[in-house]
Amino acid sequence: MMTDYFKPVPFDLFKSDKKAFGDALCRSFRETGFAVVSGHTVDQGVIDRNLDATKAFFALPDAEKLKYDGRQGGGQRGYTAFGTENAKGNAHADLKEFWHTGRALPEDSPYRATMADTPSVPDVPAFDEATTALFDALDEMGREILEGVALHLGLAEDWFDDKVNFGNSILRLLHYPPQQTPPPAGTVRAGAHEDINVITLLLGAEEAGLQVLHSSGEWLDVNPPAGALVINCGDMLQRLTGGVLPSTTHRVLNPSAERAKFPRYSTPFFLHFNQDYLIEALPGCVAEGGKAEAPITAQDYLMERLREIGLVKA
Repeated sequence: MMTDYFKPVPFDLFKSDKKAFGDALCRSFRETGFAVVSGHTVDQGVIDRNLDATKAFFALPDAEKLKYDGRQGGGQRGYTAFGTENAKGNAHADLKEFWHTGRALPEDSPYRATMADTPSVPDVPAFDEATTALFDALDEMGREILEGVALHLGLAEDWFDDKVNFGNSILRLLHYPPQQTPPPAGTVRAGAHEDINVITLLLGAEEAGLQVLHSSGEWLDVNPPAGALVINCGDMLQRLTGGVLPSTTHRVLNPSAERAKFPRYSTPFFLHFNQDYLIEALPGCVAEGGKAEAPITAQDYLMERLREIGLVKA
């Protein structure tokens, strides 16, 4: 159903009053775990070139795409085939395939031991440049969003900077192919789940289907206007804030029968902490009533969750 839960927060407010922007953003986070930011600064040409490259990649024959199979690395880089990932606790695999572009690390980075390079895709000549450009743009946008979050939490605006600057962040190119009608029993495009990371930045999809589970038990449709980003809290931010900023269950529904013949493309950016960052509840959030959990590094937490969703074998 349509609601006013996701009234867009204008990014112009960030430019004039970061604290006010952060407060408006986090009011929405506290209510639903999600927020919509209008007037983002990601260049439309960068977005369009990435979408063109995405469509060209997924149009390749399966045998060509599987040259970039990233499943041995837990699906953290490269291609993950259709029907591989499942939502935590869901016996049915999601009806999707996807690609992951990760951070380009310096040659001497200590994180190279656990963060692989992204494969180059010569089969789509514009692919490498287009995906890297969007990764960089969303990485910077995410850093700015976190300045507002930090101010809302009573922290210095740059508090997150040295905790995410080499994070294992991922640009995910998602392809939900056209569906048979009805689809196999019990399957959906993306089962109900929460995100693992700090925050997710999501560019609007051409086809509808994203829903968020409100604390009342109601599923809310998220249909951002053109030129807006959907931002949501991930499990790492929830853990850092003791649940003050919640990571909320969401899903992607199957299309209606008349829309089943159309594919759905979506481009979330999962912003992560640096892998050696120790996630523990902020004292201010605990004082507010948040629940402190045992400290855990970002890398250990990531691997724990990847096992739960079937991308890493136990």
